[in-house]
Amino acid sequence: MRSIWNGSISFGLVSIPVKLYSGSEDRKLDLDMLDKHDNARIRYKRVNEDTGKEVEWKDIVKGYKKEDGYVILEKEDFEKANIKKSKTIDIEEFIDETEVADVLFKKPYFLEPQKEGGKSYNLLRDALKKTGKLGVATFVMRQKEHLSLIGVYKKILVLHVIRFTDEIRDPSELKMSKATVKKNEVDMAVSLIEQYTSKFDFSKYKDVYNDQLLKIIDSKATGKKVKSEDFDSKPTPAKDLMAQLKASLDKKKKGKAS
Repeated sequence: MRSIWNGSISFGLVSIPVKLYSGSEDRKLDLDMLDKHDNARIRYKRVNEDTGKEVEWKDIVKGYKKEDGYVILEKEDFEKANIKKSKTIDIEEFIDETEVADVLFKKPYFLEPQKEGGKSYNLLRDALKKTGKLGVATFVMRQKEHLSLIGVYKKILVLHVIRFTDEIRDPSELKMSKATVKKNEVDMAVSLIEQYTSKFDFSKYKDVYNDQLLKIIDSKATGKKVKSEDFDSKPTPAKDLMAQLKASLDKKKKGKAS
């Protein structure tokens, strides 16, 4: 793996030099956009809107629109905005793991200690694991400030980039149903949840969609007709809800018995 950020983690007066690696990867198939008339690839170009000519990457700068012109920003300007945040993941407080809503999480990153930071890295890792806490930290990467949580995953420190509160849209705009739910329906749903509750095994969940899509690609490449399964997801009517819950519960119990 290739590190995407080098700096340090700080908590209190302890500073731990680390390297940051992406902890996930996109498994989406690499599909090209083509002209449907001749299957020629579509290319994007960086074009000067005044001259219509293509501009090379080396000639492109970033600017902020201000009044009638632009203020051009150089690489060092982004670092000057907050040198500390550009070089340090600063843990400002610790919270319980259970306090964070899942909707906040965006992307995980792995943290690797640099040579001189091994012991202090292990110290923070072991302390977080023992307390069940997460470190709340901010830092700047790719010219953007990130709010993050630092925890432990498989004996390493993992940094989760999370969303700031102003990045979460207000759900009050959603049109929610006012239908009432009976106590016996809730009790039956709870029983069904308990029947389906098990110890989480991360490895049993696979991305099967890409494999299925590749099979379609292979079939089409050989001129074979692509077969697909029919599927129609119908909403359960309110009058059938209890019966469907009971049927689901009976099905799960039979599955465990066999």
